[in-house]
Amino acid sequence: MKRFTTRKTAQLGLLFALAMALSFLEMQITPLLGLAPGVKPGLANVVVMYSMVSMGAFSGLVLTLLKAGFVLMVQGPMAAVLSLCGGLCALGAMVLVHKLKGTDFMLAVTGAVLHNAGQLAALSFLFIQSGYTFYYAPVLLISGLCMGTLTSWLLKHMRTRMKKWDS
Repeated sequence: MKRFTTRKTAQLGLLFALAMALSFLEMQITPLLGLAPGVKPGLANVVVMYSMVSMGAFSGLVLTLLKAGFVLMVQGPMAAVLSLCGGLCALGAMVLVHKLKGTDFMLAVTGAVLHNAGQLAALSFLFIQSGYTFYYAPVLLISGLCMGTLTSWLLKHMRTRMKKWDS
């Protein structure tokens, strides 16, 4: 198990608090945006991407697991399973893109699209008799591209604003 310094543990705690605040904000504004069901901007995922890029893949994993635990408490087990499956798929892909020296745009779009794919895979596994799950894939693919573009812009600005943390 990787050990964090006290400073990194505190930073991770603050990033988790920021992710939860953004998640709550997202729950409030998503209905106002008139998006299709299941489509969200992914604001909390910006924090996971930042953590993974600045503190390493393990910190991204910790935040992904903490986010799923938060979703379990707030929205229930089904939402937690979807959050966990989507988050782990996205994180795995983003780690690979980061190791291959991909841009913030590639990182965010890959994460958004794979997050949706992970959730669809979980849904198809949970509702094995319903073959309709993947009919929604084009909607989620397009939304992943759009929201990934938005989160890449947010990640870029977050990284420039938080340079002091990286030292």
